[in-house]
Amino acid sequence: MTVVGPFGLSVRDQALEADVQAGLTAVEEGLLEATKSEVPFITEAAQHLVRAGGKRFRPLLVMLSARFGDPYAPGVVPSAVVVELTHLATLYHDDVMDEAEVRRGVASANTRWGNSVAVLTGDFLFARASHILADLGPEAVRVQAEAFERLVTGQILETAGPQDGRDPVDHYLDVLGGKTGSLVAVSCRFGAMMSGADDTVVDVLTQYGERLGVAFQLADDVLDIASDSHESGKTPGTDLREGIATLPVLRLRERAARLGLAEDLALCELLDSDLTDDTRHAEALRLLRAHPALGQARRDTVRYAEEARAALAPLPDGPAKAALVELCDAVVHRAG
Repeated sequence: MTVVGPFGLSVRDQALEADVQAGLTAVEEGLLEATKSEVPFITEAAQHLVRAGGKRFRPLLVMLSARFGDPYAPGVVPSAVVVELTHLATLYHDDVMDEAEVRRGVASANTRWGNSVAVLTGDFLFARASHILADLGPEAVRVQAEAFERLVTGQILETAGPQDGRDPVDHYLDVLGGKTGSLVAVSCRFGAMMSGADDTVVDVLTQYGERLGVAFQLADDVLDIASDSHESGKTPGTDLREGIATLPVLRLRERAARLGLAEDLALCELLDSDLTDDTRHAEALRLLRAHPALGQARRDTVRYAEEARAALAPLPDGPAKAALVELCDAVVHRAG
């Protein structure tokens, strides 16, 4: 049984497995072609993260969603290239905003070439994605534009923080719906759309993708705290060091405000201190790993994964649906 895609997902149908692998290979070729420029330096910068690898989670979802129509339709692979280019572009920008030094186990673009080159390279990838979209028709352009608006809105909301009186956890989940859920939903939508699937199927897969995308990011939040070696190639506790409050931290603060326990308040105070100090950072990680807030964040991850699984109920049973269900299980497994 060959492993396909992220998290060690195993496709148990040989024909589906072969088609998915062929599709992902074609996407990889498309990514390299789309990131070429007449200027060698631009090619090097644009292919930096392509060549660093990655889960190709979004292209995988395009391929699996296309199985509910004609998976060999001409728009399927290009749409998968579009969603991955868009995702890669956001990583270049995110690394600048977060001042990240490592991405996918290699030096981030901003570390290697500076912030200006990293931002402009992200813009270059957005432009190339738009060029491909133009050949996929006005509906594809509209869907991508709406998702991109949601993605940027989520980023702005994260930067601005919750308004007075807004529950921080609810605000954060809305942020994730925009930043991550929107593009994962589009991946499923494009796969179904481009394959000519029925509109009802397109809607079901879009809802599935939205919930799976949030679960996927919540699992990353848990891993960033719980893992000694982060699967994404990032250093554990990166968000913690940068002062970004992900769900485990928000659940801790929620509990501290509700119960007022001395140990919770002390940990909150530690998290509010300068965690660029390696000793403080290591202590914060150690305490969070043992705290009930991490367990609550895991349960939140499971809830979203279960909602994604439930969304698939109207679809006909078969190898593609089974693989999508297994992705829900895999996300939960990642979160421990």
